[in-house]
Amino acid sequence: MVTLILKVKYLKLLLYFYCPYKPLLSSRKNLFDMRVSFLLLTLVVLAGCNQQATTESTTTGVDSSTVHFAEEKHLKNVRQLTFSGENAEAYWSFDNTMLTFQRTNKNAGIPCDQIFYGEVESFLSSAKSGNNNAFGSLVSTGKGRTTCSFFMPDNKHVLYASTHLKADSCPPVLPHQHGKYLWQLYPEFEIFIADLNGNIVKQLTNNDYYDAEAVVSPNGDKILFTSTRSGDLELYTMNLDGSDVKQITNELGYDGGANFSPDGSQIVWRASRFDTEEEREEYRQNLKKDLVSPMKMELFIANTDGSNRRKLTDLGAANWAPFFHPSGNKVVFSSNHKTKSIPFNLYMINTDGTGLEQITFDNVFDAFPMFSYDGKKLAWCSNRNNGGTRETNIFIADWVE
Repeated sequence: MVTLILKVKYLKLLLYFYCPYKPLLSSRKNLFDMRVSFLLLTLVVLAGCNQQATTESTTTGVDSSTVHFAEEKHLKNVRQLTFSGENAEAYWSFDNTMLTFQRTNKNAGIPCDQIFYGEVESFLSSAKSGNNNAFGSLVSTGKGRTTCSFFMPDNKHVLYASTHLKADSCPPVLPHQHGKYLWQLYPEFEIFIADLNGNIVKQLTNNDYYDAEAVVSPNGDKILFTSTRSGDLELYTMNLDGSDVKQITNELGYDGGANFSPDGSQIVWRASRFDTEEEREEYRQNLKKDLVSPMKMELFIANTDGSNRRKLTDLGAANWAPFFHPSGNKVVFSSNHKTKSIPFNLYMINTDGTGLEQITFDNVFDAFPMFSYDGKKLAWCSNRNNGGTRETNIFIADWVE
């Protein structure tokens, strides 16, 4: 009975799959759709109860039975880096030694997302010594709300979006509206570059539109980001100094959460598209209120300039957080297509849309995968091993083909 209660509790921790995802976390008790049938809950609970886990772990303080599930054959030497608060979107430095990520931890005086970075070995050393409170170092200003950090090619600077120019406090989180699950698109977000001491050295955008979800090409020459400056949520590229901004998508719907291929020649992203005029009009009306619904998204691939655009998945539900496999021939992403609810797991698919394979087998939430630039390790964020709390933590593993 205790196990059943915990599983149902986990089901209520719905969905962290937004780049600026912290609005979800601060109001997620409202996110669970009570219309989900008890039968569906029971089936998911039973599926979770049937999982087998290994005892592999090299980190002190980790419940190894919930760190690495036996079915996760592509993952080896799974290690947990953070142990408290809500930590997400952990992305590697170009030299494969550091991670930058966003964190909320009200107990530590971080009421909404701020950007941190840390050396992977330092996190591992702290955990091994029993110090599970290592936070890394603050990169953002500590004001406003931040999101979507990414290392610059020199490994000495971090790119991120922030609302701090408009207000020192966290922007308000709107309540769940009319039974609809919606994301907020803060027009206060601007994109900045800061050094590792937290000093802002460059502001890349300056307008009253949503600018966020920025990543850097492995070639070190372009930034890819999402903006509402056209009146829709579209993808753009720009140079590292913010110049030569180019719009590369132009179809109605949310285009975002994009990443480059290892050689920088292609991009993969999540997108919402519509089957009816009613869906299109609902999207337009939400966008006028700086809102968007993420419940129906598929993945798309194109050349970096937006040409040769093609649909990668046709799975239904929410497919998002895509990242290219080191070969450039596959994509790892997060999806709930099997249940249309919880859990979210990582999957891998060939770039021609074939060969879908499940990578993680958590019974709650796995997302935000990123391979290290040498292709040897995978970092991702998960609710596994959180003791039945609402904590989200960062994990890394050696990648096994």
